[in-house]
Amino acid sequence: PKLGPLGLNPKKIGEDIAKNTKDWKGLKVTVRLTIQNRQATVEIVPSAASLVIKALKEPYRDRKKVKNISHNGDITIDDVYEIARTMRSRSLAREFSGTVREILGTCRSVGCTVDGRTPEEITDEIASGDFECPSE
Repeated sequence: PKLGPLGLNPKKIGEDIAKNTKDWKGLKVTVRLTIQNRQATVEIVPSAASLVIKALKEPYRDRKKVKNISHNGDITIDDVYEIARTMRSRSLAREFSGTVREILGTCRSVGCTVDGRTPEEITDEIASGDFECPSE
C-alpha cells in the first residue's frame, strides 16, 4: 500500500496486516485500511470464495509451490448459511435465499459439494421451492 505521502510507517503497517491475516494463511483476502489521524486500523474483508475455502478446513498449501489446487471437499448446508449471513450486507439479492444461492454458485466455481450433493441441485430446488431456506 502507498503510505509514504500519508506520513505513515509502511513497515509497521505491513507487519500489522501480516499479524491480522495470520488465520487466512494461503488464501486471498481483501484488507481494508482505515486511517484516522495517522493511525491505521486493519480490517479483513473476506470474499465469498475465501470463506468457502476456509469452511472446507483444508491444510495450508503454499500457492507458489502447489499450482491449480482442486478444492473437492464437502461442506454442510449450515456452513453455507453461516457464509451467507456473513456476506448478507454485501449481497445483491433481496432475500436471504438469494444470498444462499449466490454462495452455492461460489461453491460450484470453487469445486466443492454441499452435503454430498452438487450445488446446482440445491440451487434448482431453492428456485423451485422444494428446498426450504431459513428467512435469516
